[in-house]
Amino acid sequence: MKKSLLALALGGLGIGVTEFTIMGMLPDVARDLNVTIPAAGYLISAYALGVVIGAPFLVIGLDKLSPVKTLIVLMVLFTVFNGFSIIAPDYELLLVSRFVSGLPHGAFFGVGSVVASRLADEGREARAVAIMFSGLTVANLLGVPLGTYIGHHYSWRYTFLLIALIGLVTILALKLWMPEMPPRKNRRSPLKDLEIFKQGNVWFMILLFSVAPGALFAWISYIAPLMTEVSGISEKHLPYIMILAGLGMFAGNLIGGKLSDTFSPAATVMVILGFQIICMILIYYTSFNPWASLGLTFLTGLATFAIVPPLTVLLLHSVKSEAEMLVASLGPACFNIANALGAFLGGLPIAMGYGYTSPEWVGVVMAATGMIIALLFARKNKRQYS
Repeated sequence: MKKSLLALALGGLGIGVTEFTIMGMLPDVARDLNVTIPAAGYLISAYALGVVIGAPFLVIGLDKLSPVKTLIVLMVLFTVFNGFSIIAPDYELLLVSRFVSGLPHGAFFGVGSVVASRLADEGREARAVAIMFSGLTVANLLGVPLGTYIGHHYSWRYTFLLIALIGLVTILALKLWMPEMPPRKNRRSPLKDLEIFKQGNVWFMILLFSVAPGALFAWISYIAPLMTEVSGISEKHLPYIMILAGLGMFAGNLIGGKLSDTFSPAATVMVILGFQIICMILIYYTSFNPWASLGLTFLTGLATFAIVPPLTVLLLHSVKSEAEMLVASLGPACFNIANALGAFLGGLPIAMGYGYTSPEWVGVVMAATGMIIALLFARKNKRQYS
């Protein structure tokens, strides 16, 4: 693996830990701050909202810098903002902290996706992007379980300290390992860059990214109470369950990258979403069995993260513009709209008393809607993406 891609993966690791570890610590945070689990779930939505707002504005605001310097600035912001969570005294300020810590997320992955594709060998763009996103999957495989363990046995504040340390290591890796890239030559007014929204494919991608990954977040946002309250698994085993989910995500990310370089990205997206739907339905009907629940944790992690590389490649190839960093940032931004929607909508049936398996039906609806959007997109772009 190229060291430059490894530096991007380290950034993905830090971002993955801060995005996903809160889900495994949800009962601990709720208990410590004296709020309900659905209310604690809004910490997930606040982070996602920060990603949505920060991605386009930070990409445009840092447009004069080179891609590498942009990545370093974004990681500095990430480290500082996550540091706020260490000292947040109450729920309200932690909510604010989660919002600001999400601001650099989408911009980092947007710029990083373009940088990874430039560093890739010909015909291996999706796999290079998958390497960057492998940081997210390693986060779920190792970082999130470790963070969950620390949060459960010591304090969730120490977990955010770990995240800040990863941010510092990433800054150093970006400085040492990334080759310098010139800033964009033909800089235009930000208003000119916003002309990408005149393209129909942009709106298809916005819809697809905003809905399809919501199945992941409807499921994993409430995985802790699902496992403890429905499957009857002890709370002390939650870190191992997160490892299992992370292992599935790691495998799914690599499989999704390979499939995207081999087959049509649009077709790959539809097949993966169909598999997601099957997993969600099986979770609903079999979660009372701990062994079935564990098996489906791996498979659902695989299904939900296999969609990331094909969606990213689809976005980069389907929207034509000089503002490629802005285009790429739309993916992570809208992915976190799906994050917010999945976490919020998944919490509604729980709050209404339908139990901790009910979010799976939210996931089914979101994945099915994503399939319809992907099918319409493929038909609109039949020659290139069918």
